[in-house]
Amino acid sequence: MTSFSHVRPHALRGYVYIAAATCCWGLSAALGRAAFTGRLFAAGGLPRIGPLILAQSRTTISLLVLVPLLLLRLGWTKVALPRADAARALLLGVLGVAASNFFYYAAIEKTNVATAITLQYTAPVLVLVYMVARRRQRATLLRVSAVLLSVAGCALAIGLLGGSRLRLNPAGVAAAEIAAFSFAFYNVYAHGLLLRHDRWRVLLYALLGAALFWMFLNPPWRVMAQHYSSQQWLFLLVFAVLSVLVPFSLYFAGLQHLDATRAIVTSCLEPVFSILIAAVSLGELVRPLQAVGIAIVLLATVLVQLPGGEMRDVALLEPIE
Repeated sequence: MTSFSHVRPHALRGYVYIAAATCCWGLSAALGRAAFTGRLFAAGGLPRIGPLILAQSRTTISLLVLVPLLLLRLGWTKVALPRADAARALLLGVLGVAASNFFYYAAIEKTNVATAITLQYTAPVLVLVYMVARRRQRATLLRVSAVLLSVAGCALAIGLLGGSRLRLNPAGVAAAEIAAFSFAFYNVYAHGLLLRHDRWRVLLYALLGAALFWMFLNPPWRVMAQHYSSQQWLFLLVFAVLSVLVPFSLYFAGLQHLDATRAIVTSCLEPVFSILIAAVSLGELVRPLQAVGIAIVLLATVLVQLPGGEMRDVALLEPIE
């Protein structure tokens, strides 16, 4: 029997889901910066938490929260995926979710935030090239314009032409491009799985794959050796829910309604929300070129939803019988 996720596509709902996910990521980015620079609750004092621990713990904690909730609600027989798709979802977690995070942080370490974000957000171009090459979409003027505008808008929004400079360290550039490929991969690959299965089941296996990746890279005993306080663990729990569990569930819901190109262009709202949240909460100034970049990203998200040729909404893999 063929197993599909019974979700009737609704474009506006998809945009709302993904915009909400990017808002969560923008807020969590501000929290993450404060945590690993040691500025979080400076008056009361949470000690510095490194980016590696933040990336690892948010995935693992989200998995530990999601597993009992799904088992209580559905039971194991309804949570389990067919073996082939379970393997694909695990691969999604490793090569998509975990790898994009790992190489993004590696790129920041070797270059700077402006370089890492600019190169990672070339991912919409990669997705469009793939979709056109596989004949799943046509390279219409509107679609190509939206993709290029989203990349240019992100570059301006993060201040690339207003003070921030690219730091082209070869290892850092390579890491950022791998992060972009990973980001593009999970948009395309997850869409195929979500055409067949409920998003919560796909998310569960993807988080499991990502958690196993981090466990191999940084074993649990190394984490426990940090001797984090109860206050720090509480922060990590909140950060996990805000940066992974809620936004990925929203993003996967959006992918059930939108094709990969439209989804990834809309995801470029993340730096926009990061800038606006920093401006409101930290009083950071939004420079004129950043405001132009924000407007361009918003324009791109509008353009990409306009009719631009028929889309062949075909799953990447044939449904499992």
